[in-house]
Amino acid sequence: MKQTSDAVVRHASAADAALLAELGARTFVETFAADNTPEDMSAYLAASFGHDLQAAELADPDSFFLIAEIDGTAAGYSRMHGAAIPPSGVTGNKPIELVRLYVSQDRLGRGIGALLMQACLTEATQKGYDTVWLGVWEHNRRARAFYRKWNFQEVGTHVFQLGNDSQTDILMQRFLDQQ
Repeated sequence: MKQTSDAVVRHASAADAALLAELGARTFVETFAADNTPEDMSAYLAASFGHDLQAAELADPDSFFLIAEIDGTAAGYSRMHGAAIPPSGVTGNKPIELVRLYVSQDRLGRGIGALLMQACLTEATQKGYDTVWLGVWEHNRRARAFYRKWNFQEVGTHVFQLGNDSQTDILMQRFLDQQ
């Protein structure tokens, strides 16, 4: 468990499925709704953030979630997945994907993203991974700048399907010996 003056990061458990479904959908909408159609958003949310899906992801032994809380209220979360097959351009002997790292809009700028990122990098290192990779929407400048600050380098692109919209994600990676 990592802690700052007012935030803690803890591992999610099976009991957090409903929380992650709600938090995941809400933070995704806060981040992307203004730039996408309601139909595409609805389709993606339905396919990605239901209780049963979150329960299955929580039960996956190759996956782990971290939840950042302030005064017992979830402020953000991350999900990492070790069995994901990395796309072309991602290197390393044992890569792990940072699938999600989202912070509630009302908590942006409070260091929650940095706290989650450090916890992800630490956990991945402890589990023996040597590379962290992710896909970030080409138009999400704030996130791309955040990942660059954490020494992630662009290594390619891939398609991210949001409903009926095929979008371009920038693939980024970071070697874990850069801690």
